[in-house]
Amino acid sequence: MQNHQCPRTAGIYSGSLFFRIAKSSWFRYPVDMSETVQTVTERSRHVAPVLAACSGETISTALNAMADSLQQHAPEIFAANNEDILRSQEEQIDLPLLKRLKFDQPKLDGVTDGLRQLAAMENPLGKIQSVRELDAGLILERVSCPIGVIGMIFESRPDALVQIAGLCAKSGNAVILKGGREAMESNRILSRLLHDAGTSAGLPDGWLALIETREDVQALLTRHDDIDLLIPRGSNEFVQYIMHNTTIPVLGHADGICHVYLDKDAETGMAVDISLDSKTQYLAVCNAAETLLIHREAAARLLPPLHEALSSSGVEVRGCEKTRALVPALPATEEDWASEYLDAIISVRIVDSLEQAVEHINTYGSGHTDAIVTSNQAAAELFMRSVDTANAFWNASTRFADGYRYGLGAEVGISTGKIHARGPVGIEGLMIYQWRLRGNGQIVAPYAAGSKRFTHRDIT
Repeated sequence: MQNHQCPRTAGIYSGSLFFRIAKSSWFRYPVDMSETVQTVTERSRHVAPVLAACSGETISTALNAMADSLQQHAPEIFAANNEDILRSQEEQIDLPLLKRLKFDQPKLDGVTDGLRQLAAMENPLGKIQSVRELDAGLILERVSCPIGVIGMIFESRPDALVQIAGLCAKSGNAVILKGGREAMESNRILSRLLHDAGTSAGLPDGWLALIETREDVQALLTRHDDIDLLIPRGSNEFVQYIMHNTTIPVLGHADGICHVYLDKDAETGMAVDISLDSKTQYLAVCNAAETLLIHREAAARLLPPLHEALSSSGVEVRGCEKTRALVPALPATEEDWASEYLDAIISVRIVDSLEQAVEHINTYGSGHTDAIVTSNQAAAELFMRSVDTANAFWNASTRFADGYRYGLGAEVGISTGKIHARGPVGIEGLMIYQWRLRGNGQIVAPYAAGSKRFTHRDIT
């Protein structure tokens, strides 16, 4: 995923529930934490249909207002983010998390560009997807609509909060956000600014809520009557925990164990450039490459310049026995093939064929993003058909696997599952549909008796 993400707001703030009782003021009502989560989810359930009924023009105006507000309050946002960074440094959190935590002007520009991109997109709500005549004067339509209330639990990246909030607003979904404790101050100010800008432009109060503690998450997992979908972003263990401890549908992805396969017909300069960008353009993201696979017929040609480029960029190379016979490298173990490093480390394996590369990817990969570099179109098409992955690339960096770069207006995450949504989950992944039947007094009895027959004629 790109170094952008989404915001959230309102709901729980500093351990208390804030809710608007008048357009001009906030009322703070301290409550028990479990009651707070219950109140927030019930409120979100009430707000969701109001948000779904907002016009596309209102939502676009709100998204542009959010972007303006974030830019106008940049100094306060950066000050809050600096508090988070200083606290996290004192607590000695892992370097990859610390890198994700940083929210500076380039990241602010990225998320506000994403909000404006969303604002410019066609309204996805109420779109007629198909029309079928069941019989004369009996017309069935399939129309796009929001999922409803979405609970989003994500890691330390404050930019994720902005992306998620924007996507949920555009798709008409009320959203409850839980960010990482490391980004607490950043999340608070971002969610407040987003919520208030949205409501000032016409979105219903409470369209976005923020919860903060682990206890909140536990309570959230029980709210199956109020929440329609949970989207966790984090480690594989965390995603699996969420899936196994709730009856709410969960849309998530496992580790980002991404591969670049350099085929025997890979051009040297392209192979080096794509491999280096896939690994080093931004280390601490799920679409960074963790393993390079190289065809044995190209290994002697590709490995030396690859090794030089990676080493010059500070990347530690761990290789199989055949790799270590050609370039200096640490031994790669079975554990390396299944590791998401999120760091300046890459594992390298020489394979005998494209088929063996695909077998390796389908065995050790996480179904996130996998790329082939080759001038052979037939080999590329075979690779993309064969790899069990959400994103299959030919002659392109794995770092392109991102909702913002796909033109989806950012993303709420990457789904490696195969139901409902796959790959970067943008607007379409947050939509469902409703069947609408338009008649003029028809009843079923004549069709059941056989005196009338359906035409079942597709109109569009």
